[in-house]
Amino acid sequence: MKNKRLPGSLFGLLVRNYLLFTLTLLAIAGGVFCLWNASVSRLYRFTDWDALMGDPALYAEDYDSLRPYLSGKGDAFAIYDGAGTLLYASADGFDAACTPEELACVPLWSSNTGVDAFEQTGEDGSIRRLVVRYTYQQDGQTMDVMVLDQDYQVLYGGLEPGKDTYTPGEYQYLTGRRFPGGSLFRDTFYATDGGARTLLLLERSLSDPSADQLYRSSWRIWLLSIPLYLLSAGLFIWWMGCKIGRPLRRLNDAVNAQAEGRTVRVGDCGGTREIRSIGESFDRFSDRLAESEAERQRLDQGRQKLIADISHDLKTPITVIAGYIDAICDGKVPPPEQERYLRAIQNRAEALTELVNTFHEYSKVEHPEFVLHPERSDVCEFLRAYLAGKYSEIDLAGFTLEISIPEQPLFCALDQPQFRRVLDNLLSNALRHNRLGTRLCFALSCTDTAAVLRVADNGTGIPPDRARHIFEPFTVGSDARSGKGSGLGLSITRRIMEKHGGSISLAARPTPGWSTEFILKLPLDSSR
Repeated sequence: MKNKRLPGSLFGLLVRNYLLFTLTLLAIAGGVFCLWNASVSRLYRFTDWDALMGDPALYAEDYDSLRPYLSGKGDAFAIYDGAGTLLYASADGFDAACTPEELACVPLWSSNTGVDAFEQTGEDGSIRRLVVRYTYQQDGQTMDVMVLDQDYQVLYGGLEPGKDTYTPGEYQYLTGRRFPGGSLFRDTFYATDGGARTLLLLERSLSDPSADQLYRSSWRIWLLSIPLYLLSAGLFIWWMGCKIGRPLRRLNDAVNAQAEGRTVRVGDCGGTREIRSIGESFDRFSDRLAESEAERQRLDQGRQKLIADISHDLKTPITVIAGYIDAICDGKVPPPEQERYLRAIQNRAEALTELVNTFHEYSKVEHPEFVLHPERSDVCEFLRAYLAGKYSEIDLAGFTLEISIPEQPLFCALDQPQFRRVLDNLLSNALRHNRLGTRLCFALSCTDTAAVLRVADNGTGIPPDRARHIFEPFTVGSDARSGKGSGLGLSITRRIMEKHGGSISLAARPTPGWSTEFILKLPLDSSR
């Protein structure tokens, strides 16, 4: 108890919880900010296209493993085979098939080029398309110009030698209008199977509407602070209720219980120092009242039970003896019948003597000065000799006996007369309370530290409600005290086993094949 932590004061509890709640709110704000910052950082992170194109997974066609290279603003890539069939796309929107000419219109990643396109409608409704390609070099910038009509025929200039017409798809890929708000590039590589592949790289700009939408939606992360605040506030309210409200309620319940004659402890309610001090003072006062009342009731109940049990066990034989004597003295018994009456009186007197002797033995073993005189004995040999002497009694009673005793000796410190009394009590109970033909079993075994004796039978068994109290004084096999046994035998048996340093118990679940099984344990004597 020296290391028991003392409770704090009420003022200290309020200060600590206020500071802890403030720190919790700051932690919530910091955590939400970190989540928002991570989301925005991912949005503004650019795709490392060079690392993606240099990854061996690209050539091994393990395209899913390339997704971590992509930024959070909507960049994507697609893989086409030599015939222009889409093999893989990291996002929706790519065409399922492209002609080689369409793919050739996409600028190469390594070309450092850019394309601008302008459209103008004439007075006659015709459309002219101006396409300008910029090539950036170390010594400056070059520019190629091309004019297309509304049917995509080249009217002036050109970007590719010998190409004088374009399809709508080629025009979209050439000018980047296939993916508005993004830049499209291509690269060619060969897969491990030797097949040519075209890699399309779609790079979204931060001004793209989808990227702007992602940025605006990132602010929704701050909405997490509302449920987190409500959750933390609820937890702190519950915690304060536990630390203050619960102890006060227990104090109130204890006061009401004391007024009703019941006792409730409150000293360990877990409150603050002031509340716990009140509870401990109340407990001391309540304990003194409860101890005196419990002691008085225990003494009264014990005395009443002892008197009732002894008077019941003595009353029956005394009543029979008195009745027979009165009948003989009053001349109501014919002379030929008097011997039978006298024999009955003798039998009752012997039963009464046995009962008194049992009371004497019980009082003796329960006396604080009762001691054993143990000697180092072989339990196996002792048990064989005992059962050999009892065999005729068991056989005449119509019972069968099963014995299991190991060949090697098991030495224990035994007071042989007292241990014989233990076995006598168990055997007499089995013979008295079971039918003819019942099998008895004495099985001896050992553990590392104890000899274990199992005494069992397959008779009527002990009712469960009686089994819980079978070792208590004056407990018999049924609620009706029929005079068969004093109910003290097993109490004496338990006391003797405890004096030997061992134990006796009734198996809650006997070994299959047996209805009643007592387990006796004696510590092994390893002194030699």
